[in-house]
Amino acid sequence: MQIAIASGKGGTGKTTVATNLALVIAGRGEPVTYIDCDVEEPNGHIFLKPVLDRSERAVMSYPVVDTERCISCGKCAEICQYRAIVMLGETPYVTQDMCHACGGCWLVCPVDAITPTDREIGLIETGARDGIGFVHGKLNIGQVMSPPLIRQVKDRIPDMGLAIIDCPPGTSCPVVTSVHGADYVLLVTEPTPFGLHDLKLAVEVIEKLGIPFGVFVNRSDIGTGETERFCSGRHIDILARFPDNRAVAEVYSRGEIASEALPEIRSLYDRFYDDLLRKAAP
Repeated sequence: MQIAIASGKGGTGKTTVATNLALVIAGRGEPVTYIDCDVEEPNGHIFLKPVLDRSERAVMSYPVVDTERCISCGKCAEICQYRAIVMLGETPYVTQDMCHACGGCWLVCPVDAITPTDREIGLIETGARDGIGFVHGKLNIGQVMSPPLIRQVKDRIPDMGLAIIDCPPGTSCPVVTSVHGADYVLLVTEPTPFGLHDLKLAVEVIEKLGIPFGVFVNRSDIGTGETERFCSGRHIDILARFPDNRAVAEVYSRGEIASEALPEIRSLYDRFYDDLLRKAAP
């Protein structure tokens, strides 16, 4: 089973929830893998501190045009929906950063003038820590598209056990790529005006994708109740309400996991995991 931990905005405690959840699950002796899909700024390793035993280059293909063979038919430019390849006069011009590596251009070329060539886009590292499998990706500086790397990170999800997918913040393509194929999405929010605004955007995206989801309200005691009213009015399950806790913030600032350092927090996550399973299990 795959459970994606997402949020409409950054700073809501998404990674905190994901890492604590992975630790609690492993503590029960259940197989679990933490997957950090926030490839532009992965930080789950700071808290889980895994032993990384494998590092792989992540590559994607882009088209290279043999201008001597090209007959300037323009079919490659016609099929490209992202305008990564355009005709400048009679010559095809490729913008690598816009290419999504769909392969359409080299498939339609009638004279095989286009060849797919690999380029490195990032790094994928795997490892483990105390029964928790670990996978994360690191996007190379200068790369503008993270979904190709996210897909390759998700290819490392084991066939067995539970996968906790720590998604990037927001509601754009990287998030859609991260939650794709998940059995359940947990939206982490905070009861502030900004938090509610972005929660509404996230709910709209997940509903359109047709994935079952619920909400985790972090720092639940600081708001005015608007988040609760929104979820109640839309019949959205709130699976957990964790109040603001200075001790948790102090543990977090030291790069530690709250459920490991604070017994009372571990018991909260234990109960939360049981509630989550009841909602997410097929």
